[in-house]
Amino acid sequence: MKEAFLIIAGFLPSVLNFRGKLLEGIHQRGYEIHIIAPDLASFSAEHEKLLELGYCVHDIPMQRTGTNPVADLKTLLSMYALIKKIKPDYILSYTIKPVIYGTLAAWLAKVPHRYALITGLGYAFQNVETHSKRSIFQKLVHGLYQQALSRSHKVFFQNPDDLKLFQDLKLLGSNTPAVVVNGSGVNVTDFNVLPLPKNEQQQAKISFLLIARLLVDKGVREYAQAAEIIKQKHPNVEFNLVGWIDENPSAITQQELDQWVAKKIVKYWGKLTDVRPAIAESSVYVLPSYREGTPRTVLEAMAMGRAIITTDAPGCRETVVDGDNGFLVEVKSVESLVEAMQKFINQPELIEKMGNRSREIALHKYDVHQVNTQMMQEMGLI
Repeated sequence: MKEAFLIIAGFLPSVLNFRGKLLEGIHQRGYEIHIIAPDLASFSAEHEKLLELGYCVHDIPMQRTGTNPVADLKTLLSMYALIKKIKPDYILSYTIKPVIYGTLAAWLAKVPHRYALITGLGYAFQNVETHSKRSIFQKLVHGLYQQALSRSHKVFFQNPDDLKLFQDLKLLGSNTPAVVVNGSGVNVTDFNVLPLPKNEQQQAKISFLLIARLLVDKGVREYAQAAEIIKQKHPNVEFNLVGWIDENPSAITQQELDQWVAKKIVKYWGKLTDVRPAIAESSVYVLPSYREGTPRTVLEAMAMGRAIITTDAPGCRETVVDGDNGFLVEVKSVESLVEAMQKFINQPELIEKMGNRSREIALHKYDVHQVNTQMMQEMGLI
């Protein structure tokens, strides 16, 4: 009888996008794959694709961003019932609610191998570096993390800063092993190098790109403000923006986005299922995020041979060697962002040189197969 591997996610499209190659590798080793995620009816295309791959997909009630204790209790009980029915040998949960409730449910159901993946910290960790600064809500969430992670056999982090913060806040006990992996990795074959964009006269053009959910803490406002400043001096420089406004409490407003577009500060691409055309049309990738796990969009741009501007923040700083494959800027600093952009405008030869280094780093550090092999080894699957 095949052993079963269960993954619990809070957002079904992320399973294929971020964990697809990991599940493929586990499946190829003979494991039966099960997926638990909410709201399957809204993602019929992704659901169908997972079924075509031979995976078992299970729906569950879960609010991605809500904090209703009754709804969360229902999520926990539903997970427990499903896990008892599936009887997995291994379980991996990622994102906040799957990690907390999935791990607790798996422990109650006596799953023999329980793993958690911390892919980013989100609003429950904003402005939190010490115990004294935590709100009541944050203390509650952190307490739930502590309970869940103490029942994990191993916890994966995507950067050393997140691991240190969890240790400092005592969310991770000394008896629970922790491993840092290089993000979710990137498929360097799918994201191959494409030529840098040219203008109508077939001359190299300078164009920047940001891909993100349109949240304040992704640095979207700083990007737009920097774009407005740069375009006053260099009106031909382009600023591309890919993303969407969702229900997150830190999302920017539709009015802000409409103003940026109306003033021609940014060229807005909307939400893309395939970001490669946007990367191909850009010469420098920018992510002014306040904090990340390891930003997948940066890895994709690196794999496609693009120079990077990102913040000297946890998760982001790991992707850039300052002055080598791009520049690190201060968090929340429009001035620092403008300065870095201006360097590429003043020295356009840096774009190709740093883009080539980005590709090399992606190949040697972030290849998805290397990252997934490490995770499978750490989970005892190979």
